[in-house]
Amino acid sequence: MRYAVVIEKANGNYSAYVPDLPGCVATGGTVAAVEKEIRAAIRFHIEGLKAEGLEVPAPTSIADYVEA
Repeated sequence: MRYAVVIEKANGNYSAYVPDLPGCVATGGTVAAVEKEIRAAIRFHIEGLKAEGLEVPAPTSIADYVEA
């Protein structure tokens, strides 16, 4: 599955979250680091849902850039 991920610059690092997987977050010192960490977080989150017998949400979020 392919999930949309939001990466935001924070104070001295980056944070990421997955809108379709509430509670699935990660941080990293660089964009590359937070991308690596959020991939691992997504896998861990999905494994946890499955282990609890819960449904894994299908990806539904759409991400795009809009000129303002």
